[in-house]
Amino acid sequence: MELSILQYKFVQNAVVAALLGGVACSAVGVFVVTMRLGFIGVCMSHAAFAGALLGVFLGLDPLALAFAFSLLAAAAIGPLADQADFSPDTSMGIVFSLMLGLGFLFMGLMPGPRTQALGLLWGSILTVTDEDVLLLALVCLVVVALVALFFKEVQAVIFHRELALAVGIPAGAIFYALLFLTGATIAASFKAIGGLLIFSLISNPAAAAYQLTYSLKRLFLLAALFGVLSGWLGLLASYAFNAPSGAVIIVISTLIFAVATLFSPKRRVKAWRGELIQEDVPAPGEAQPGATLPRDGEARAT
Repeated sequence: MELSILQYKFVQNAVVAALLGGVACSAVGVFVVTMRLGFIGVCMSHAAFAGALLGVFLGLDPLALAFAFSLLAAAAIGPLADQADFSPDTSMGIVFSLMLGLGFLFMGLMPGPRTQALGLLWGSILTVTDEDVLLLALVCLVVVALVALFFKEVQAVIFHRELALAVGIPAGAIFYALLFLTGATIAASFKAIGGLLIFSLISNPAAAAYQLTYSLKRLFLLAALFGVLSGWLGLLASYAFNAPSGAVIIVISTLIFAVATLFSPKRRVKAWRGELIQEDVPAPGEAQPGATLPRDGEARAT
């Protein structure tokens, strides 16, 4: 990308939005990956998409209704999982199916061409306004501040939610806060990345960072780094090849994940453990090391 293009306001907004969105989405993604809640990104993105479609249908601000629907979905997932004794994935699946149905319903009721509705699917980081950047900055600041202030509590909940609750940590409140932060982050990044792509920017950088470290602090830092790199390299590639920016950003984040997995120290550790297990397991009919065969008249273990 030629440096002269940075003089344009829309490019400056896009670069800042990629920075803020990369940090916010990746920070939320750490929770999603470590707590094994990968489906939450899909659920929330479709909730935001349904809200935005309702906004287009009613002639209201799509971003505002995307924000409202994301928070409503977050408010439904937690209590539904707890009160109905479901796993979080089950409650997410129920909310996801509802939001998907509402999205298609609102799109089907729209008169005339659905160009604006289809544009919400892919997003365009080059069309973000100063107000969009300000909202994204606010959400990013809240996410980073909460992670920094409640890092120990967050770490305990990630390790074991029930155990954290047993020692007096408000694990339920932290879990609900995670849901709301995910919804707010997705809604704030919705216009830049797109309704059907934003969940990938949440999961991919965090999953890539997870391959490279065992430290939660380094996990947050690496995830943020990979998220920002995905945004900036995606912008560069989309400019160079005249391709949709949101889609290219997701492809770049996936490539970063592939490279991180290829060079992951965890991958080598797993291979080493597998070799040890194979060495320790005796062949059929072969005694284990250090074991003695039973003498005549002794009972054999069954």
